[in-house]
Amino acid sequence: MFDGYTTALIKPAVDAIAVVINKTSIKADAITVCAFILGIFAALSIALQAYAWGAALILVSRLCDALDGAVARQTAATDAGAYLDICLDFLFYASVPLAFAFANPAVNALPAAMLLAAFIGTGASFLAFATLAAKRNIQNPQYPHKSFYFMGGLAEATETLVFFISFCIWPEHFALLAYLFTALCCVTIGTRIYVGWRTLR
Repeated sequence: MFDGYTTALIKPAVDAIAVVINKTSIKADAITVCAFILGIFAALSIALQAYAWGAALILVSRLCDALDGAVARQTAATDAGAYLDICLDFLFYASVPLAFAFANPAVNALPAAMLLAAFIGTGASFLAFATLAAKRNIQNPQYPHKSFYFMGGLAEATETLVFFISFCIWPEHFALLAYLFTALCCVTIGTRIYVGWRTLR
């Protein structure tokens, strides 16, 4: 819901950092992989109940995730890079609820499972429409820099980051926060399916 605003807000700083990176030999795909590795270390930290480390690593990971696209756009964005980015992003997103389930299985396992199920719905509705939008050459003018059709919703990357950090700040309230985030994801699934179906129809 807020991705358009947050992207515009951080874009000048991200683009400036990307200019510096592009003066080195570091490539966008390397940053994508780095973001994923940092995200996995964040999940491992959370599983070990080192929540402050988890939050810090999540923030750095997502900064790298913003940088890889900026670096690619200033040089030569590729379909291979976009594919790698989306695959590793979804794996990272799944790792965080799973980590909280490991941290406290008795309390967190069920809400984590429900959130992961909701993630499958948001991911499927997002990627399925993107595939068919590309086939029909449907563009989203709100996100012209994306490599594929970026379908919005109530729960997007910004909201996900806010909830992930909130999980780490208040791990004792993970279950309540996870149920709330699951509900937001369910609204996103419903609206994406409806809008996607109406658009393709």
